[in-house]
Amino acid sequence: MHFEIAHTWVFFLLPLPLLVWWLVPPLRRRRSALLAPFFQRAAAVSGERPRRSAWVSKRSWIGWIVLSLCWICLLGAASSPRFVSEPGKQPRTVRSFLIAADVSYSMAQTDWVVHGKRMSRWDAVKLLMKDFVEKRKSDQISLVVFGSNAFLQAPLTTDLPTISWLLDQTEVGMAGQMTNIGDAIAFSVKVLQEDTIPQKVMFLLTDGVDTGTDILPLDAANMAQKDSITIYTMGIGTAGTGSGYDLDEKTLRAVADVTGGQYFNAKNEAQLNEVYATLDKLAPVTYEEVQYKPVTLLYYYPLAAGALLAITFQFLNGMFGLWRREA
Repeated sequence: MHFEIAHTWVFFLLPLPLLVWWLVPPLRRRRSALLAPFFQRAAAVSGERPRRSAWVSKRSWIGWIVLSLCWICLLGAASSPRFVSEPGKQPRTVRSFLIAADVSYSMAQTDWVVHGKRMSRWDAVKLLMKDFVEKRKSDQISLVVFGSNAFLQAPLTTDLPTISWLLDQTEVGMAGQMTNIGDAIAFSVKVLQEDTIPQKVMFLLTDGVDTGTDILPLDAANMAQKDSITIYTMGIGTAGTGSGYDLDEKTLRAVADVTGGQYFNAKNEAQLNEVYATLDKLAPVTYEEVQYKPVTLLYYYPLAAGALLAITFQFLNGMFGLWRREA
């Protein structure tokens, strides 16, 4: 960290008051005078010739010093003194990343074991997803939850701790008990369309089959493809009769293929972590760094010093004048 003055040219204005004093004529004010009927007789007797006169107000040398110091303080503030730290680099958001998570009733099944503890599918997913979210430092992330309907849980934001907190607040069943995948994709596309960042990625995860009737998942995927949105899909659990899952892997693969994404399947904690690691490679965090200098402005110190000096001088000068009148 070092001290610097941003506008050194300001100090070339130091002699400006002297130029004003030299070039601008003095202020003339008329005042009433004493009228004496014998003035001309007195002038004749004294032999003096009457002439116009003027009173020049003079300021004490202390007043000139105070004014000069106040002027220097004003120039010091205008020059923008500052402490400047070493140049750094700040990451810039380069991608919108939307997570569309299935919170239908089936996600409440407690058939997952994470860190040695048995928990529901949704609790397992969001526990591991929070670690994934924390790594997306250059992305702005949005969270959409869906069941019978799709709802925006968090708009696109770079405040990743808030996304993690909202994941904790999301519970199974809050969006309905069914699994409307097509509606979730279409709703998520609308959220991403509102954003101006060109790179847009959607990560959709579910453990079920589409039960919606309004829009088919593939039709919604075609909408996403037209808007250059890449969709990665993830199926939770094992497809097939008797597995406890009703997973439509064919549709999820087709949705990913249409948009240039990829389908993943996760049956346990290890596979889910592998999915997040693979997704990090397919859509890596990209930093576009902008150079900046941390600056601490100091202009208010000379400005406050000048104001305090002027106020103190006027107060003391007034008190002295009042004391002199009373004396």
